Amino acid sequence: MSKQSPEQDVDFIKALAELLNANDLTELSVKREYGDDDSLEVRVVKQVNVVTTTVAAPAAATAIAPAAPAAATAAPAVVEDPAQHPGAVTSPMVGTAYIAAEPGAAPFVAVGATVTEGQTLLIIEAMKTMNHIPAPKSGTVKRVLVSDGTPVEFGAPLMIIE
Repeated sequence: MSKQSPEQDVDFIKALAELLNANDLTELSVKREYGDDDSLEVRVVKQVNVVTTTVAAPAAATAIAPAAPAAATAAPAVVEDPAQHPGAVTSPMVGTAYIAAEPGAAPFVAVGATVTEGQTLLIIEAMKTMNHIPAPKSGTVKRVLVSDGTPVEFGAPLMIIE
């Protein structure tokens, strides 16, 4: 905190958080100069959770089952957070993800592909720099969670490798 009143600093930080939410931002950083050797630096970050769900079409039934009684209720579906998966490869930066070296080219990897540690999985463009994202371990690509040309946040899950 600065040499200013702590209540003023707290009010300032609350105002920044409200500004973050009101403008649908994920991060805001401010440095406030009060004078010689007196400043306040604040970084407000909103956690963004990306949830991806896959719905499979039901298989065709050979026999029609009787209708369930009216009192029966279906169990709620469990939504898996890909970022919590032990094989998740997460984004090391904010940028735009590209799954191929150039438009129309074959993707670096696809679902079912075997990758080796260090192999390029995709590219994230950040500030006009193309950053190759390497596989953190060897394994098989189970899921690709981003599409070509989509924006990604820091820590967002990109792929699942098992």
